[in-house]
Amino acid sequence: MASQTARDVPLLIRSVNASSERRISPSWSVAQLRAKLEPITGVPPSCQILTLRLPGHDGVVIEAQDEEVTQVAQWNLQAYAEIQVKDLRPPSALTNLTDTSAVPKYTMPASTYASLPATVLAWKKSQKLGRFDPSLPEHEAQKAQSLWDEIGTRGIRLGRRCRLGNEDTRRGTVAYVGEVEEIPGKGPWIGVELDEPVGKNDGGVGGKRYFSCGERRGVFVRPERVEIGEWGLLIEEDDDDLEEL
Repeated sequence: MASQTARDVPLLIRSVNASSERRISPSWSVAQLRAKLEPITGVPPSCQILTLRLPGHDGVVIEAQDEEVTQVAQWNLQAYAEIQVKDLRPPSALTNLTDTSAVPKYTMPASTYASLPATVLAWKKSQKLGRFDPSLPEHEAQKAQSLWDEIGTRGIRLGRRCRLGNEDTRRGTVAYVGEVEEIPGKGPWIGVELDEPVGKNDGGVGGKRYFSCGERRGVFVRPERVEIGEWGLLIEEDDDDLEEL
């Protein structure tokens, strides 16, 4: 077969893990083509099945008895035709090139980020927003005081019966009134021991105990969600309903 000197042909290379346009020289041998496709597709030359697909034609397998001397010009290469690269290796031997979970990732140190000029953090500093607002302590103190005032207005005290957020299924007893350092936000929280296990904890937060109750029978809420009243135990009301059957 005569040597080919034609110019490179742009082809689409597709595999399970890759899809890109590459320029292929018709003068390459099949062995050269396989070697050049390995870094693109991740498939070793000995494990490749190459199929040339032309518009309107069935796929043609690119292979030869002596691939070291057989040129790819033997096949009818057309611009933007497609070469599909199939991997003959069993699934257990394949490398997952799309899984990035094990790839080391760069994490910028907080001190480095804080020193950069064109960041959201730098903009907040320049605009005195959030924790950079010089009046923030005053605003937080006012909010905390308004929460304490809410506690007095609503008559929230230890041992009183309540329900949360106007939900009859979330009734309980006030078990704690005060600050909870482990929860973000200034001001008091109300710890409630619920009648039913529909809460978030057992009266403890972040390893610190504020009151004791059963698993998932404890919850901490802001005062505005607490409605004080003569709310009976849900189990007692259920018993009353049964007696009326």
